[in-house]
Amino acid sequence: MSAPVQPPEDRVATEHPEAAGYRAGRTLPLRVEAMRQLRRRRTLLMGGVLAALPFILIIAFAIGGTPDGEDGGRGGNRINLMDVATESAANFAATSLFVSAGFLLVIPVALFCGDTVASEASWSSLRYLLAAPVPRTRLLWSKLVVALGFSLAAMVLLPVVALAAGTAAYGWGPLKLPTGGELAAGDTVPRLALVVAFIFVSQLVTAGLAFWLSTKTDAPLGAVGGAVFLTIVGNVLDAVTALGSWRDFLPAHWQFAWADALQPELEWGGMIKGAAISVTYALILFALAFRGFSRKDIVS
Repeated sequence: MSAPVQPPEDRVATEHPEAAGYRAGRTLPLRVEAMRQLRRRRTLLMGGVLAALPFILIIAFAIGGTPDGEDGGRGGNRINLMDVATESAANFAATSLFVSAGFLLVIPVALFCGDTVASEASWSSLRYLLAAPVPRTRLLWSKLVVALGFSLAAMVLLPVVALAAGTAAYGWGPLKLPTGGELAAGDTVPRLALVVAFIFVSQLVTAGLAFWLSTKTDAPLGAVGGAVFLTIVGNVLDAVTALGSWRDFLPAHWQFAWADALQPELEWGGMIKGAAISVTYALILFALAFRGFSRKDIVS
């Protein structure tokens, strides 16, 4: 009886084993991907916008006067961080996060995570990366880690610049709370670090949306815009009080739970619930991205 005939692809695999020295885990190193992303114009532009925001706020406060509602009662009875924004550098940094967490900080997350794979496809370089050969899982993993790293860096940049600018403009001191009381100056930096960490975790949903869409389209703007749009839809749905307890399952419902970190007694309940929901959604979206990309026919 004659031996069975091997399919052509099996014969190729047998005759040409894996190249000596090739390690899939060493392809597309994180430092290489990070430098590629760092040199891009949109990264520098986004960093410039975030670094400029504290100075814009300082100018606005200087032109408009005190933001505490004492000028003719325009502040009304509404109490928030804006009421004590100019009390100290810590207050100013917390206010900068307060005014940007709802929308401005969404943009760098959607930009870095949504542009990363789709841009390679739009440049027709994605198939060449895979032919290097970079395994698909390794490609996505490298790009996702770098995108999340840049997103976190953007969120850290804002309060760091705000603390420096606020110290020069308003001086260093305790964080005064709009409801009364204050946090000691030595406690403010750890609390602000906790705030940044929670904002980053809460934005993982936007990161997951943007990254998943980035693996589905060749248009970077579509992935970025789609993630921002769906995030806005989540905020709108959270504003619909008729949904009742269903809003508890929306990541947007917990996006300002970090305010509990700026209380004399640290409260963890809201932040733990919000983090759990955000991580759950994000893991599902990241899994969908890896699963879909592993089966996708790459032609660009």
